[in-house]
Amino acid sequence: MNVWYLICFLSALAIFIAFTNQFVLKMQTTIAITTGSVVISLLLIVAVKMLGDETALFITQIVASINFNQLLLEGMLGFLLFAGALEIDLNALKKQRWEITTLVLFSTLVSTFIIGYVSYYLFMLLNFPIPFIYCLLFGALISPNDPIAVLAIIKQMGAPEGIAVQIEGESLFNDGVGLVIFTTIFAVAFHGTEATFHDVAELFLVDAIGGIAYGLVIAVVGHFIIINCKDMNIRLLVTLTIPSAGFALANIWEISGALAMVTSGILLGNITRAKASERNGPHGTRYVKDFWHATDSFLNALLFLIIGMLIVTIPITWEIIGLGIIMIPVVLLARFISVSTPYLVFRRFKEYDKHSVKILTWGGLRGGLALAMAAAIPSDSVNVGGFDLHDVMVVITYVVVIFSIIIQGSTISPWIQQSTLASEEKQRELDL
Repeated sequence: MNVWYLICFLSALAIFIAFTNQFVLKMQTTIAITTGSVVISLLLIVAVKMLGDETALFITQIVASINFNQLLLEGMLGFLLFAGALEIDLNALKKQRWEITTLVLFSTLVSTFIIGYVSYYLFMLLNFPIPFIYCLLFGALISPNDPIAVLAIIKQMGAPEGIAVQIEGESLFNDGVGLVIFTTIFAVAFHGTEATFHDVAELFLVDAIGGIAYGLVIAVVGHFIIINCKDMNIRLLVTLTIPSAGFALANIWEISGALAMVTSGILLGNITRAKASERNGPHGTRYVKDFWHATDSFLNALLFLIIGMLIVTIPITWEIIGLGIIMIPVVLLARFISVSTPYLVFRRFKEYDKHSVKILTWGGLRGGLALAMAAAIPSDSVNVGGFDLHDVMVVITYVVVIFSIIIQGSTISPWIQQSTLASEEKQRELDL
């Protein structure tokens, strides 16, 4: 059995878990799939270590052969971000543009340094010294919200528009900023380069601004073809070309394909869809919309099943798991500080839901992107406390990600419900 067959079987398993969940656990789909994959992974580990089961051992070897970094960052990410961006309301995004910009730029950077400094001193106290530059690298990879995890969970829970747009907008756009920070620290840590202002500015302009500009070009070309095309199958194929060939070309040119997909997806979903509906009727646009909704759900199911099963590929010790558990409150504290600080200023000019900071903090989910960046750390390059730095970072990140998706994702609903009720009450008062 090769990797392709494994992905096919995992896809079928993800759909089976999602179907069964409707009648048994009745959890949010992403949470149910992640939970199921963790359970399956633990059973595989037990089968291999205690029973010596050859089939389980064979499956774990196949899972280990999957290049998760390549699968996500160079493949599925384009489709997932494009599908998520198609559903973003551009008018609502404009209303929250200053809040989203602040959360993307300020909060990500502040969180990176808080996690870096706190984890450095905590590891020293625990007699597990990790050099500061690697602690800062961990802060950079774990600070950005994961757009895939956020879009899969938060938007399905019916959060008030203002909060939902902030979380979704931040998670979609902070990929570029988070990647610039991670890449810069990575270069200092492993290539000995100096993080000068000129180098960082150049990297940001080429990667982030270049990605947005490229996304605008793709959107213009796609818009022209779609609104002038009478065959709805060709219109659908054009939208497929963008996150496949378009995303691949961005990676080749070394600009942010993620930001390009977000930009083009938002413009096509808000401008092109309306114009195409006027010219060719609503049936064709509904056809494309339904296709991308189904594709988004399917790829999310597969991705989070793979995330949950990554545990079978990692050399795990209780010591490193303990470090991951300790990092959970550190990451949450950094998220709270980096979000609540801007809100002290925001509230001077505008009224916000009283639950905003709590929802933004607890709803700042981590997922596959963090794991992909952790997996990019070279193996056998740095030894810390007798362990490979790559394995330490992946395990710690894995623990934080699983807690984020399963615990945070499944317990945020009460705050969202309270916020929704408060929003409805306020609307009734205004109507009176």
